[in-house]
Amino acid sequence: MFSSSQEEHCAPSKDPVKYGELVVLGYNGSLPNGDRGRRKSRFALYRRTKANGVKPSTVHILNTPQASKAVNCKGQHSISYTLSRNQTVVVEYSHDKDTDMFQIGRSTESPIDFVVTDTIAGGQEGEETPITQSTISRFACRVVCERNPPFTARIYAAGFDSSKNIFLGEKAAKWKNPDGHMDGLTTNGVLVMHPKGGFTEESKPGVWREISVCGDVYTLRETRSAQTPGKLVENESNILQDGSLVDLCGATLLWRTAEGLFHTPTQKHLEALRQEINAARPQCPVGLNTLAFPSMQRSRALSSLEDKQPWVYLACGHVHGYHNWGHRSEQEPNTQRECPMCRVVGPYVPLWLGCEPAFYVDTGAPTHAFVPCGHVCSEKSVKYWAEIPLPHGTHAFHAACPFCATQLSLTQGCSKLIFQGPVD
Repeated sequence: MFSSSQEEHCAPSKDPVKYGELVVLGYNGSLPNGDRGRRKSRFALYRRTKANGVKPSTVHILNTPQASKAVNCKGQHSISYTLSRNQTVVVEYSHDKDTDMFQIGRSTESPIDFVVTDTIAGGQEGEETPITQSTISRFACRVVCERNPPFTARIYAAGFDSSKNIFLGEKAAKWKNPDGHMDGLTTNGVLVMHPKGGFTEESKPGVWREISVCGDVYTLRETRSAQTPGKLVENESNILQDGSLVDLCGATLLWRTAEGLFHTPTQKHLEALRQEINAARPQCPVGLNTLAFPSMQRSRALSSLEDKQPWVYLACGHVHGYHNWGHRSEQEPNTQRECPMCRVVGPYVPLWLGCEPAFYVDTGAPTHAFVPCGHVCSEKSVKYWAEIPLPHGTHAFHAACPFCATQLSLTQGCSKLIFQGPVD
């Protein structure tokens, strides 16, 4: 499944040190067509058998393209800052025995450990859905983890290409810092948001920031690809914490630490919750037929609806089986339906369980649904995500369902489910 160059980040047989996991928002446990090699919905970072981290060493100020080429061809990692046609600053990087580096981006070339492509809201489109023009960089960012406790993970914009280089051309935002070192931003930027209070039911959204190529923190630019950087935020860092979100302009990743994952529900726990709901034999209050949530596998794939599939009137939360009446609009039949229990009019959608454990902030029962998609998880998890503004396009932010990336309703982001038990 993995090419030889990627095998290092897989778990070795004896007690591997796990730094954490990156999970792509918008997928319910796997990609629509299944995970394949380095292209998948989540990526676990383990301590490598041999350190591959790098750190800045020699700085060259070059006045000819030929000289710049000569430095870049030395086979060492380097970052090139093109200041003008005639001047380039090249920062060479040397081996760092104390860190492991993991690279994320759209490219399928070997330096990329985790291949990420644009997330399609709704989650039902296949992997081959054409993206007219991706906004995710081929070499988007890199995560550098310390090999010794406390295994701190830091994020940096841009990744090294197959020639071990990062190029910031004339048009890229770049500058010289007061201490003399060069820095810059990638075209569409790498944004990070650290939640206040970690990733728990008490957490609150933090402020979105931009991370530079050297790992400094900046306020956001006026638009995503503006050439003028934001202001340096000196009291914040690029250290990832449990629940940190990383936005690559086309896909958003959730960072979960190994410690944080230890407290999340397991697949087995989510399956037990599903069976518990189904064992209570919830009924359609009108048809009186028993309802049942589909298996986790079917929920992940959003496959064809089942006869016993629960449906919900999102405006009120009453759960029913499917029926084909109560329409208020012939053009969009399921957007305006009247609930037969309380006469409230609103969207009528099938319910699907949220199967990606990393998105849960607690292990509570699945009692609430996101509006308008109908993905179900615990009350605290739904309310947490309903408050998180996620980057959308070049300058918009909106809350979205983590299981399918559908934008949440501005007036009602979630709905409490009202089940009817069996009459007998």
